[in-house]
Amino acid sequence: MEKRNLRKERIGVVSSNKMEKSIIVSEMKRVKHPMYGKYVLNTKRYVAHDEKNDCNIGDTVKIMETRPLSKTKRWRLVEILERAK
Repeated sequence: MEKRNLRKERIGVVSSNKMEKSIIVSEMKRVKHPMYGKYVLNTKRYVAHDEKNDCNIGDTVKIMETRPLSKTKRWRLVEILERAK
């Protein structure tokens, strides 16, 4: 049996679901500024594959790295952790 390498996982919030079978997930990080010490929010956006079109805007989801599915899609939806209220 072939052994797979570890794949990166990220947790973020769905910011767009307007595409077919695709979502945009925003990952927010609080990073301390090296000089001034103030905490700054950094946002990283990922385009992920959502096979069943389950996600809505505001859902908290877990995504996993995968092979390239299109020009910008390199992530896929693993599970929906929390639904938007």
